[in-house]
Amino acid sequence: MVKKGKVIAIAGPTASGKSALAVWTAKKLGGEVISADSRQIYKEFDIASAKPDESEKNGIAHHMIDVVNPTEDFTVADFTRRADEIIKNISEKGKIPIIAGGTGLYFRALLQDFDIPEVPPDKNLREKLNNLAQKEGNEAVYRILQELDFELSKKIHPNNTVKIIRAIEVTKALNIPMSQAQGKKEPPYDVLWIGLNAQNRDFLYNRINLRVDEMMKKGLYEEAKNLFEKYGPIDLLMGTIGYQELYDCIFCGAQVDEAVEKIKQNTRRYAKRQLTWFRANKLINWIEISEDAFAQAEEILRNHGYLTK
Repeated sequence: MVKKGKVIAIAGPTASGKSALAVWTAKKLGGEVISADSRQIYKEFDIASAKPDESEKNGIAHHMIDVVNPTEDFTVADFTRRADEIIKNISEKGKIPIIAGGTGLYFRALLQDFDIPEVPPDKNLREKLNNLAQKEGNEAVYRILQELDFELSKKIHPNNTVKIIRAIEVTKALNIPMSQAQGKKEPPYDVLWIGLNAQNRDFLYNRINLRVDEMMKKGLYEEAKNLFEKYGPIDLLMGTIGYQELYDCIFCGAQVDEAVEKIKQNTRRYAKRQLTWFRANKLINWIEISEDAFAQAEEILRNHGYLTK
C-alpha cells in the first residue's frame, strides 16, 4: 500500500478565524498554507474575500491566492489540479501542507472522495444562458437545471447563476446529469481535519457584523466601484457577497447603510450554509471559537502525533 502524504485541513465558516489558525499551525509545525477559498483565487478581490495581508501571513508562504484575473474561467478541477501540485512541492520540502478556507466543494474535490469531471467552458452556451437570465430572470435558467438534473438543482440556490450555468454546461457536454457524472475516488491524502464552530450562533454573527464594518472602513465600496467600472456587472462580481449588494449604491443611488445590512445578512446566511456543509464531515475535530482556539488546536495536534505530548 502506498503511504499517503500528510495534510492538515482547517475548515469553517467565514469570520471564524481560519486564516489566523492556519498561520499559527504553520508556525508551530513548519508548514505552508494553501487557500481553499473560491474568491481569494481572483486578483483584485482583496477586501471582499478577506485576503490575509503580509502582516497577517506573518512570514508564512501562502498559495492559491491571486491566481487568475476576474475574467478568466477557473473550475473546481482547476483548483484541484493546481493544489495537488503545490501539496507535492510543500511535502518534498519536508513541510506540512495546511489547507485553509471555507469553500466546501474545494475541500471535497481535493481531499475527499469527490471526483469532478473536467469539462472545458462552453462560451456560447454561457452567453445564451446569461442572456436568458437577464431577460426572464434567474428562475428561467434554474428551471433548465431542474429538468436536466433535479437532484443537483436541490443543492444549488436558484439565484446562484454561476453554479447553475456550470452544472448545465457539464450536463450537456457529458450528456448525463452532473450529479451522476461526479464519481468517487480514493481519498488521496492522510488528512487531519480541524473545524471551527460556534455553538453560540450569535457569537459568530457578531464577528461577521464587525468584519463587514471593518471591510467598509478598509474601502470595500471603492473596491467594488473600481471592479464594476473595469469589468461591468459580470456574473462573478454579481455573485460575490460584498460586491452584489453595493452595485445599486454605486450605479442606482441606493443607500449605503441598507447595502451594508444586506452584506451582513447575506454573509450570516452563507456562514450557516458553510457550517451545514462541514458538519456532514464526520472526520472533523471541532474547535469552539468562543474559547481559546489555539489551545484547542494544540491539543488536537498532540493527540494526532503532530506535537510531542
